[in-house]
Amino acid sequence: MQTLTVDVFISADGWAGGEDSPGYFGYYGPELEEWITTESAQPQLVVFGRRTYEALAGLPEEARDEAWRRMSELNAVVFSTTLESVSWPNTRVCRSDLVAEVGRLKRESDVPLRTMGSLSVARQLLDAGLVDRLRLMTFPLLVGASGREPFFAGVAAADLELVDRRVLDGRVLLIEYRPTGRDIPRA
Repeated sequence: MQTLTVDVFISADGWAGGEDSPGYFGYYGPELEEWITTESAQPQLVVFGRRTYEALAGLPEEARDEAWRRMSELNAVVFSTTLESVSWPNTRVCRSDLVAEVGRLKRESDVPLRTMGSLSVARQLLDAGLVDRLRLMTFPLLVGASGREPFFAGVAAADLELVDRRVLDGRVLLIEYRPTGRDIPRA
């Protein structure tokens, strides 16, 4: 059985983006770049939702760096009921049920699975108990009223065990959790 890691970049107040926020919330640095390069070099099958795939595939040429090029070459599955085709090599569209198909992929894949962004996909997989690692790249800002896409909105309650933590570029906190499957303590 392969593992599924969910990677989400969020502000300290839980937003996956802001109306005026640049990429990486404006905190891209050499250690974050190294982390992205190292993670992209690992064998993996990337699981995307349609919106994230279209946003990444549609980046203008001047915004496409080496990390983008590597990501566009990884084996990937885009879950969508409306997308007809994809332009990236090694990428396919899947119209099947997300939870059932990811469960099958975890059982049959030769490599670990990973989501990047794709918030709706990540939430559904968390709620289905399919996520083995939840990695939050937390950026040091409060997006506040300009926030869009609150990552934790609508996610079912879950007990998490801290697996690892690391500070990148002296300001960005990478926190890795493992869902325990235990019930949440209640008052």
